Amino acid sequence: MPGMSEMDVDGAVSERRKLVWCGGTPTLASRSVAKEKAIALSYCGSTHAVMMATPADLEDFGIGFSLTEGIVECSEEITDIELVEHELGIEVRMWLRPDRAQHVAARRRAIAGPVGCGLCGIESLDQACAAPRQVSSRSTFLARDLLNAMRSLPALQRLNQKTRAVHAAAFWHSSVGISAVREDVGRHNALDKLAGALFRDKLPSTGGAILLTSRISVEIVQKTAMLGAPLLIAVSAPTTLAIETADQAGITLVAVAREDGYEVFTHPDRIIFTESRTVAA
Repeated sequence: MPGMSEMDVDGAVSERRKLVWCGGTPTLASRSVAKEKAIALSYCGSTHAVMMATPADLEDFGIGFSLTEGIVECSEEITDIELVEHELGIEVRMWLRPDRAQHVAARRRAIAGPVGCGLCGIESLDQACAAPRQVSSRSTFLARDLLNAMRSLPALQRLNQKTRAVHAAAFWHSSVGISAVREDVGRHNALDKLAGALFRDKLPSTGGAILLTSRISVEIVQKTAMLGAPLLIAVSAPTTLAIETADQAGITLVAVAREDGYEVFTHPDRIIFTESRTVAA
């Protein structure tokens, strides 16, 4: 299955009582509600970040976050990973190869101290707007295939079918369709979980498309660039900086995907608008 198992879905959902007012009469009922917990990501004993996330696929989350944030360059640099439950949340403990651990420790020392702009220290504005990784894939995509891929995604969102409260990130390739789906209350978290799943299963992302059920911000484009995926498509609109970053990275940015079409903002040359099929490289 490309997404959560039934057991994983059940573990990410809680039944809550509710009062429904409809037709002028209140009635008692229950609803499946998506769980949201504090997830601490730590490296070699030191906490790096705490995210509010859905407590499922957390190993994928840890690996994907590490890769898309540039903490590691490949998943093999993570030597061990452990999930530790606490009263207030879950810790994803990761241990790194000695050379990478030294690099992360030096990076942590460099950003310690007063934070002037709310990001990561004196050079944080430069870091936030750093040039994205370049995507060089020459893959092309049939326009109608992308439309059909987005149409097929809701049926694979098992957690959202129960809760109507989570985002999904999926990977699609013309030869196999959607091969992986990850869901989370946070759109960034869903994409990080997808990244971890792709790396754990050794699925190359350079010839396919990232599908999202959210808007597109610059961080989403930056993470897509780190994956090397040449095309990003979402149901909602992009921001100006997302468009500019996708253009700079060489990513085809497609948004506002609906039943009858979508809007292409950057690098439209990757999309074949005729009905003849083109095989991705």
